[in-house]
Amino acid sequence: MIHEFMTSVSTFWMVFSFSFLVALTGAMSPGPLLTYTIVKTANAPRRGYLTGLWVITGHALLEMGIITLLLLGFSFILKNTVVVRTIGTVGGIILVGFGGSILRDVLRGSISTDFLDSSAEGKTSAESAGKKQRLNNPVMGGVLISMANPYWWIWWATIGFAFMVQFDVSFSRWPTLLAFFIGHEAGDLIWYLIVSTLVFFGLKHLNRKVYTTILALCGGFMILFGVYLGLLPFFKSTV
Repeated sequence: MIHEFMTSVSTFWMVFSFSFLVALTGAMSPGPLLTYTIVKTANAPRRGYLTGLWVITGHALLEMGIITLLLLGFSFILKNTVVVRTIGTVGGIILVGFGGSILRDVLRGSISTDFLDSSAEGKTSAESAGKKQRLNNPVMGGVLISMANPYWWIWWATIGFAFMVQFDVSFSRWPTLLAFFIGHEAGDLIWYLIVSTLVFFGLKHLNRKVYTTILALCGGFMILFGVYLGLLPFFKSTV
């Protein structure tokens, strides 16, 4: 019994850690949700440092829905060896490609860090975009902005679903499902809280060198995880 408990705890933290790091890498990449968060933080009259929390709450609610739909609609696929290997391979290739593109951009010095600036021009542009979308509620904004991002749908249809398949995430294995969901949302939440806190308290910019170094490390992790994800189905027996 003790052995089974320790195995369950070990599995929980392994899935949580992988999910956390993958989510953190995606969260750190500039995108519409990050821009929206900066807009709402800059315009918040008080407690703007919590903007990241509210935005990711909406984002998490949407992801809870898509995870549920994936488990309800595609649970039978988890027992098909060919499909499992295909999903793992495609997800792994996309992950390696994504990680490789991050490393390439870092080495070339072409990583976009405009979103780190809090200059008047950048703020004015962001405010204009925010007003145009009229997304006053940050929780609802987290939902709508996420849905409007085509990469979000592609990510869940490939990498996200591949992760769920390889780690046997299902309703029957609820601790693993919980570890996957909490880890994923924690990765998003930590970065967005950092950004909203720094923006709210008036920092002009984050340190670009630190940012690109962290991003490079995450890119390397994405490549290694992609290789692991792509090869695992060929060495793991499926039921």
